[in-house]
Amino acid sequence: MSLFSGSGSFELAGEMLGIEPVYASEVEPFPIAVTRARFPDMTHLGDVSKINGAELEPVDIVTFGSPCQDLSVAGKRAGLQDGARSSLFFQAIRIIKEMRESTNGRYPRFAVWENVHGAFSSNGGEDFKAVLEQFCMLGAGCDVPIPRPAKWGGVQGASWGILTPLLGAPWMLNTGVCPSEENASTLSQILMRNVPERYYLSPKACLGILRRVSSRGKELPAVLKAALERQAGLC
Repeated sequence: MSLFSGSGSFELAGEMLGIEPVYASEVEPFPIAVTRARFPDMTHLGDVSKINGAELEPVDIVTFGSPCQDLSVAGKRAGLQDGARSSLFFQAIRIIKEMRESTNGRYPRFAVWENVHGAFSSNGGEDFKAVLEQFCMLGAGCDVPIPRPAKWGGVQGASWGILTPLLGAPWMLNTGVCPSEENASTLSQILMRNVPERYYLSPKACLGILRRVSSRGKELPAVLKAALERQAGLC
């Protein structure tokens, strides 16, 4: 099940790995038209706030890239709790909780959350801490790791309170045919090479992002800023 489905990135990734997309939740007409054309057998559920997880056929995986605008360094950073858009994260958690309660904790087996890098630092790191706490409250039986002394986000020098991979880092454990083998795949091994240029941000769009960030007195991560400047033709 893909919540905040957009144009179906999670669905496409799943299908490429032999996972059948069953449900999608999206409200924008154009992305819905895209996923209806590409995944004709997938059921569309509409507004995420109107979905009851207990009433759906259970699924193994729930994916969701909840709205990022209130977490992004390019926005006003209203935050996870107070942001009208990013607070929709809690609707996804509610749906997962309802499904797990209706199946005695069996489904979904996995939940995947995607968001912007600014989620680590939003509200001084408290928002990402809240994200981890919400997942743990679903019955995962985990403790929330606290980085010391730095904030969330994998800042150099931070150490974690429990022995675990850095949550949110760009890597994944192998859960394929041999899940007992602790192999990891880096993001560079998964991403497509030679991406068509139509998927790139235009120079005008990159310049607009840089100007908005500057006008609001914000600072972008150095790598992101350099990429935007390069794409905008400033260097």
